[in-house]
Amino acid sequence: MTVSKTAEKSSEKPPDAAKGRKDAPEGLPEALQLGELSEQLGYVLKRAQLKVFENFLRCMASLQLTPAQFSVLLLVEKNPGRNQTEIASTLGILRPNFVAMLDNLESRDLCARIRSTNDRRSHILVLTDKGKAVLTRAKKLVATKHESRLNELLGQANREALLEMLSKIANEF
Repeated sequence: MTVSKTAEKSSEKPPDAAKGRKDAPEGLPEALQLGELSEQLGYVLKRAQLKVFENFLRCMASLQLTPAQFSVLLLVEKNPGRNQTEIASTLGILRPNFVAMLDNLESRDLCARIRSTNDRRSHILVLTDKGKAVLTRAKKLVATKHESRLNELLGQANREALLEMLSKIANEF
């Protein structure tokens, strides 16, 4: 669809239309009204997840770890000898996505796939020495920068309540 310059200009608000409004900084258009969307749990959860992931990525920039990669490394550390299918399933990661992620982690020498002695079609995952060192640093960054920021924002009681509520949704919904 093509919009003429005349139509574009007629739809623009005059520059002083947003002046004096608390919700629209000078020169910026008024924020969209969300209506019922702001009361939809799914929408608010997704917006919160995006903010949390953005902060996580900032905190992990030096290590170049995504939330999913960090989760994989943690599960591999806590569950030695488990196969890649179990790890992917626990995290809800689709097989093709998980294989690509493992390829990336292996190319960075953070983990290794070893053929299972019980089932030659299966691979168990192990952390490399470098993977253990990176995970140790990542856990410190998460605790001191990422989780501490969430704790400051929520407070301990609200944090625990939120964890309980989100776990209930994840496990029972």
